Amino acid sequence: MSIFLFLGLSTIAQKKQIKINSVYTDRSVYPIRMSNLQWMTDENAYTFIEDTLLMKGSANSKMANKPILNLAKFNNDIKKAGLKESKRFPSFAWRSSNTLSFAKKDTFYEYNVKSGDIDALCYYPQEVEYIKLNPNNLKQVAFTKENNLFVATGKNIVAITTDENKGIVNGQTVSRSEFGIEDGIFWSPKGNFLAFYRKDETEVGEYPIVDIDAREATVKMIKYPMAGMTTEKISVGVYNFSNKKTTFLDTKELEKYYLTNITWSPDEKYIFIQVLNREQNHMWLNQYDAINGKLVKTLFEEQNEKWVEPEEQIHFLNNNSNQFVFMSERDGYYHAYLCNTDGKILKQLTKGEWIITKFMGFDKKNTKMYFMATKDSPIERHLYVLDMKSLKIKKVTQESGTHNIKLSPDKSLAIDIYSNYTDVSRQYQLVSTSKAKNIKVLKKNVDIFKDFELGEMTIDKLKANDGTDLYYRLIKPTNFDANKKYPVIVYVYGGPHAQLINNTFLGGGGYFLQALAAKGYVVFTVDNRGSGNRGFAFESGIHRQLGVLEMQDQMEGIKFLKNLNYVDTTRIGVQGWSFGGFMTTSLMLNHADVFKVGVAGGPVMDWKYYEIMYGERYMDTPQENPEGYKNSSPINKVKNLNGQLLLIHGTIDPVVVWQHSQVFLKECVKNQKQVDYFIYPDHEHNVRGYDRLHLETKIAKYFDDYL
Repeated sequence: MSIFLFLGLSTIAQKKQIKINSVYTDRSVYPIRMSNLQWMTDENAYTFIEDTLLMKGSANSKMANKPILNLAKFNNDIKKAGLKESKRFPSFAWRSSNTLSFAKKDTFYEYNVKSGDIDALCYYPQEVEYIKLNPNNLKQVAFTKENNLFVATGKNIVAITTDENKGIVNGQTVSRSEFGIEDGIFWSPKGNFLAFYRKDETEVGEYPIVDIDAREATVKMIKYPMAGMTTEKISVGVYNFSNKKTTFLDTKELEKYYLTNITWSPDEKYIFIQVLNREQNHMWLNQYDAINGKLVKTLFEEQNEKWVEPEEQIHFLNNNSNQFVFMSERDGYYHAYLCNTDGKILKQLTKGEWIITKFMGFDKKNTKMYFMATKDSPIERHLYVLDMKSLKIKKVTQESGTHNIKLSPDKSLAIDIYSNYTDVSRQYQLVSTSKAKNIKVLKKNVDIFKDFELGEMTIDKLKANDGTDLYYRLIKPTNFDANKKYPVIVYVYGGPHAQLINNTFLGGGGYFLQALAAKGYVVFTVDNRGSGNRGFAFESGIHRQLGVLEMQDQMEGIKFLKNLNYVDTTRIGVQGWSFGGFMTTSLMLNHADVFKVGVAGGPVMDWKYYEIMYGERYMDTPQENPEGYKNSSPINKVKNLNGQLLLIHGTIDPVVVWQHSQVFLKECVKNQKQVDYFIYPDHEHNVRGYDRLHLETKIAKYFDDYL
């Protein structure tokens, strides 16, 4: 009897382990969520969706949330307007305290929450690609269809461009969305003008993407400018709604330059562009007349022998067309500078060995500037407020971790969504920006892993060979036994702009790494030099030699692992995707005596096959840097392969094109080197959706079989 009770209690107390399919089949492992959480536009109140109710919350800590609309009433109102009912609330945006706008099929609508009235604002064809509402006239929307730009006002559609040559594209992003470019359509502040990108790709090389779903496979040709080859020609048009004419800015001599970060002046008179040369080491901040397109002046320039990388628009002060904040890495860290349109840098607003990660705006009187930064730690994100006169900085968010912020319209309040890797998967709270104090918890953190056994995680620092701090994340196997020896899987990315180690939920590592730990692996990651958010010196040592410095730092991580008595140093594997696939393959070939197994997904195998904007920033052109390209290419080191290597590629990858891994395979055959290969048909640069379960299962099985 006593034995039976003991076994029963033991069974009850036993915790579950994270499995590869947990994230696809067990919703309990997801952090809490407040759906469609947003501020109302003209009051310090917020709304969110809870089941079938639209709820409104107040900044008053004593006031409870209250429902302002239910789905049944919404459906009844839209049915009266002749629309089909919805199973859930559509995505929407507040326009005033009582009205919100949403899209349904091919029309934008405005809905009055109190009266139930619904009005059609404007129409757009369903097959459009990019859409952008006029913020000052919701009955007007700009959109692109194929390679041309249109504007719809109500149901009246006007073609802004009419280019028949498909190689000339209007209103879409340019430069393959590098340099912070996220848009190709730019409404002026008052909505009287529309600026847009025009790119001439007629001389850019084409690359075939094969569609196997047709009865006979078809080919789609995409424009893919490879490093050292011909790039697109960019210009900027300005459509004037008063005279219905388009004027192109006077950039004819800059056709082969990058025209980045288009910004309108608040008075709509001027457009500012950060112009970057093809070499990406010289930037000019140019001012253009929006009416006649003429260059007014160059405000200032920025040069660096390695690279200059504009990443965001300039930020004009509220109701001020003469002063703006310019973000720059000119002192070695990404900071804010107050400038005027005479071209003077009035003062550096922030400084120190940390970076601003997101500009968040000014208060109404321009006395305060709000931003997210790494000021307290490179692996955390906090909200700060800068006094524009004294330059004193106040930290608003207090809890250790990574904070995501939604500022209220007047910037006095913030919805703070934060997590850390120790005990907070996600919590929502309301914060006063002036008092740097929490007002109330909107949704409390829940211990989602109380029934699970996780691998113990450590985030700490080790030293590069020059003494630089490198952050690492180590996950021990579940049910860890210090007397055992465990195999290691190194998860790597290592490329520019990325940062894998953060004080956030799961340490930034995700469920798959915990699933590997549950299978008995030590899982290790280090952010090497060249990766993001640590300043220019940390990031730029990779210039003209991608993979070299990065591998040095990864091997410092291996030295660290070899000093752990529970690590089986004969069973070390490595895996990564994209730049991480490049790093995985490079490590397998350059340190074949260390890595027994590797899995490389979407890997860059030779930077001469990669796109111009990214590739030339870090490597210059193949003509300028032939040795750098040769030394960095895993293709040239195939003969070194000893371990088990699995390559994975999406067949319609438009980022790291399929040619990379195929050329590598060809060289493996030539050198009689056996490798394993798997493709994901109809997937682009990553494997998404439910198919990702197949991918993660395959990766784990490969390590189980060979490591």
